[in-house]
Amino acid sequence: MEHFLALNLSHATEAGAIEAARTAGFGNKMLADQAAVTAIRSHLNTIPIKGRIVIGEGERDEAPMLYIGEKIGLGKGRAIDIAVDPLENTNATSTFGPSAISVLAASEHGGLFHAPDMYMNKLIVGAAASGKVSLEDPVKTTLKTIARSLKRHISDLVVVVLDRDRHDELIAKIRETKARVKLIPDGDLLPGVAVCMRGSGVHAVMGIGAAPEGVMTAAAIRCLKGEMQARFWPKNQAEAARLHAMGGSVKKIYHDGDLAVGQNIIF
Repeated sequence: MEHFLALNLSHATEAGAIEAARTAGFGNKMLADQAAVTAIRSHLNTIPIKGRIVIGEGERDEAPMLYIGEKIGLGKGRAIDIAVDPLENTNATSTFGPSAISVLAASEHGGLFHAPDMYMNKLIVGAAASGKVSLEDPVKTTLKTIARSLKRHISDLVVVVLDRDRHDELIAKIRETKARVKLIPDGDLLPGVAVCMRGSGVHAVMGIGAAPEGVMTAAAIRCLKGEMQARFWPKNQAEAARLHAMGGSVKKIYHDGDLAVGQNIIF
């Protein structure tokens, strides 16, 4: 059953990627996203599952398909929660750029944190540094720990950071240690996965990115044996109140096992 389910969910993301690819380079990110959404939803509805979207395209009144709370599948078989980003990095697809992916995570009901559409501050490291770092540590301390864990010099480290004004201070602190910064225009989910894979050339992800994508990254890390720590970063009181209403905390540091708590995780 696990193999059957994993294979079918993989086919769903393949279908989304293929259809999105047909729209690449036309400068229309909405068209690309819709192509991926339609393809993934169509495939998911052929699988014998009682599926529920917990992270998707938005709330019921904002998205017609793959909205949060939508029931998916044939309505029989295993009950699972699904977090899906039909097209992560739509800007790259519209310009025929790199690093766009179709991604999905699944677990038993309650296995994935229902994260609101807001930001979180993230720290992601590979298996060697797992259990040795803290989101509250100074940047220099964290990079020293990672370097020591990998038996490298700090100057050998590459840290991925989203290219945003809010990260100017973080970038300066990383460069002060002589570590290198790889700035990306969009999409911190894929680098978060790459950190956990030897030979990727990426040793950490730092900074503030989207929370729903953070949950999917946490699911991947549960499968790949790295570590993620994160704290929600609401922009205003309304976002903080929404987070609280959904059972989250502004003060808590969440680990990958908190965001993807399920006993069975498929990514």
